[in-house]
Order: sequence, then C-alpha cells, then structure tokens
Amino acid sequence: MTAISTAHAALTTLAAEGGEHTDTHPTISPFMTGGAALVILFLLLWITTRFNRDR
Repeated sequence: MTAISTAHAALTTLAAEGGEHTDTHPTISPFMTGGAALVILFLLLWITTRFNRDR
C-alpha cells in the first residue's frame, strides 16, 4: 500500500466512527460561552472606536 491509500483508509475509518463520539462537558453552558464571547467582542469594538475618534 502506498502512503496515500493508507491515509485514505485511516481517514475513512475515522469519519465512519466520528458520528458516535461526543466530547462535551456537562458543566459548560453554550449560552454562557456565547454571552461571554459577545461581551468580549463588544468590549473590543468599544476599544477600537475610542482609538479611531478622528475618522
């Protein structure tokens, strides 16, 4: 077997098993993560607009 066919076989096996594997931690809330990301982005936007007052 060549390296390409070996890699293809390994990726095919990995993709076939990928649907069964879930690795989420039960204590991490997606709403808290999204809310924190939104607050951080708004903070960065506010900082950016303070530095660009002359435009």
